[in-house]
Amino acid sequence: MKVWNTLTGQKAEFVPEHDPVRMYVCGVTPYSESHIGHAMSSIVFDMIRRYLEFSGYRVKYVQNFTDVDDKIINRANQQKVDPVALAESYVQQYLSDMDALNVKRADAYPRVTTEIPQIVAMIQTLIDKGYAYPSGGDVYYRVERFAEYGKLSHRTLDGMMAGARIEVDEQKEHPMDFALWKGAKPGEPAWPSPWGPGRPGWHIECSAMSVEHLGEQVDIHGGGQDLEFPHHENEVAQSEAATGKVPFAKYWMHNGLLRLGEEKMSKSLGNLVTIGDALSRHTGDALRMLVLASNYRSPLTYTEEALEGAERGAERLMEALRPSEPKPGAVKIDDSGARAKFSEAMDDDFNTAQAIAGMFDLAREINRGREAGADVSGVQATLQELAGVLGLKLQAAESVAIAAAPFIALLIELRADLRVAKNFAGADKVRNRLTELGITLEDSAQGTTWKAAR
Repeated sequence: MKVWNTLTGQKAEFVPEHDPVRMYVCGVTPYSESHIGHAMSSIVFDMIRRYLEFSGYRVKYVQNFTDVDDKIINRANQQKVDPVALAESYVQQYLSDMDALNVKRADAYPRVTTEIPQIVAMIQTLIDKGYAYPSGGDVYYRVERFAEYGKLSHRTLDGMMAGARIEVDEQKEHPMDFALWKGAKPGEPAWPSPWGPGRPGWHIECSAMSVEHLGEQVDIHGGGQDLEFPHHENEVAQSEAATGKVPFAKYWMHNGLLRLGEEKMSKSLGNLVTIGDALSRHTGDALRMLVLASNYRSPLTYTEEALEGAERGAERLMEALRPSEPKPGAVKIDDSGARAKFSEAMDDDFNTAQAIAGMFDLAREINRGREAGADVSGVQATLQELAGVLGLKLQAAESVAIAAAPFIALLIELRADLRVAKNFAGADKVRNRLTELGITLEDSAQGTTWKAAR
């Protein structure tokens, strides 16, 4: 298995240092509903985790929540509610959205507000080692003290400074120094520390929580490409300076960013599509198909047309799993090495596009075999298994399947009787009325089957 490593800028053989594989993924700042950009990142790293487990690895997966932040505080003040409680309400909504997308729960979801002692301890270690300094109630990291600063994003300090708009801050020794601790301000939540009351800076939290829950070094650290700099760059500097262990993360993996039409999706532009909005019109499988149909490192453009196409793709796979009755003595079709082809694609830096193409090939084999009256149950089991590795459920809506199935079967029988009686107008009326109700009929040599639109 080969994976792309942002740190080295190339693909490399995946050789984890730990069992279980230690995997840390940066989570959301919960100050509003989660959007489909969050869904993209979650689906990508859920897929990676699932495939590692499919390949025989055990995985310990940790994802944080930044539940104290300027945006959370501002929104809470506007609504006159407790900021921690506001954040937790959006955390629970996020977890509900992830369940709807069939994203496996992490082994731990640390929050900043529950990890303050560990964060304070790491900051103190950095001060003791000369990598950080208190200043006016704040604490800053000395970027010049860490010789390899910039190695993840492949930048230099001079390059970072060139063309950047950096405000003069007399509390800093160097313009690129970043805050580890922010002194308390009126109307903000604060915690005690050796440098006075305050709260953690954004970057230190992930270093402290990763060390607390996974140890001083991890195998995979993931997140969106927008986190590569400065967030992940600063994590490298903090973690390796504090622990003395190199590398902090062996493989750095970043998913591409989501665009809405021609624009990057962002809260500041007000062009967000929430996960709830998308799921009100489409299945979780459709969103997963949209994300996984292209390379996880590439940018993805979200449009309703693209999502509708992904929905149709999921329905094609679902249709191939429809139960069928083979002819007596029918030949049982094998999966023609489908698992091996799937693994070959996924072993190449999680090439889900090629893996899905192979699944459509398998679906065509199933459909051809069904038409010939062959036993396709084994191939269907393989398709269901591989779909599960990508987190696809491929299940029709249970409410329709359970509640309406007997009535639909009765109408199909009535339509068949009308056709035998050459009452084609009546038969067409039955089909048309079912179509209006979202039920599609498909006639074949083995009889008539149906499927429900979402």
